[in-house]
Amino acid sequence: MHKGYLKAGSLFAALAVIFGAFAAHAIKSRVSADALAVFETGVRYQMYHSLALLFTAILYKEFPTKPVLWAGKLFITGIILFSSSLYLLTYFKAIENASMLWLGAVTPFGGVCLIVGWGFLLKGVLSKREIN
Repeated sequence: MHKGYLKAGSLFAALAVIFGAFAAHAIKSRVSADALAVFETGVRYQMYHSLALLFTAILYKEFPTKPVLWAGKLFITGIILFSSSLYLLTYFKAIENASMLWLGAVTPFGGVCLIVGWGFLLKGVLSKREIN
């Protein structure tokens, strides 16, 4: 098992629940429906990939490969880039600061990290070559 990924996955999952509650209660009436949907997409993908990170941590015990390690790193990077950029976009839309909407350009890089992370996870469990 990879304890670092267990910790990170648990933290990201807890934050996803917090952000989801924040969206449902604190900002729902303060932002447009479109902005709320953007925020909720960030929460949803953060939770999915927090669970993927926990799954990766557990799989690492049976498949201690470099691709599995890279999958975890990419899931962490993807969560940060993808979800955080969506949270910030919602914030800047709420305060009507159009000069920061360029952050939307960061989101696809996070998405690519998440996709490539799944590819590395697949490669890692198929290869089962140990790191040593």
